[in-house]
Order: sequence, then C-alpha cells, then structure tokens
Amino acid sequence: MSMLFSFEKLDVWHEARKFYKIIHKVISELPHHERYVICTQLQRAALSVSANIAEGTSRKTGKDQAHFTSIAFSSLMECLNYTILSNDLNYISIEQYDELRQLIEKISNQLNALRNYQMSKIG
Repeated sequence: MSMLFSFEKLDVWHEARKFYKIIHKVISELPHHERYVICTQLQRAALSVSANIAEGTSRKTGKDQAHFTSIAFSSLMECLNYTILSNDLNYISIEQYDELRQLIEKISNQLNALRNYQMSKIG
C-alpha cells in the first residue's frame, strides 16, 4: 500500500466521503427540474466537506488548519439546509432524511472535535 497522507488517516474524512456518496445517490433521485438548483448546490457543498478537510491538513499552522475545518463545517451546514428543504418539498423519504441528518450530526461533531484540537495547537 502506498503512503497515506494525514487526511486519509482521519475518521471524519472517511465519513465525509461516505456522506458524499449518499448525497450523490440522493441527487440522482431528485426531480429533474431541480438539477441546476438544489442538486448542484447540494453536490458542491457535500464535495466541499471532504475537500476542505484534505486541504486543511496540508496547512502548517493550527490556525490555518482550523480555518479549513470551519469551512468544511459551514459546507456541511449548507448540506443540512438543502436536506431540510428537500424533505419539506417531499423530494426525499423520511428514511433518507433521517439517514442524512444522523450522518450530518456525526460529521459535525467530528469536525468540532478536530477544530478544537487544531485550535489547541495555537499559542
């Protein structure tokens, strides 16, 4: 096996990848007329979560790392917003909504813990 980069060792990054795969499937089931509205925004926000975790780990200071973790958290909250709206519009089932909501909660807790650790390295 090749060398692992630091982000590949993070459980939160693996959970964010899992989340994106689920979002990708959910998007394919949304109405066609939402393809360039909710679908695009949700896909970009979901992809941004894992991407910002990865990018943040390459930064040298805890402050810079925490900044990217905060961006990942913000993107996750954007996903929560679109998930709630998709549920409100009956685009997703209650089972899909519950699965996404639980995973968002898990990832948000992991991101908060990661950010707290990164901030502890400051000063």
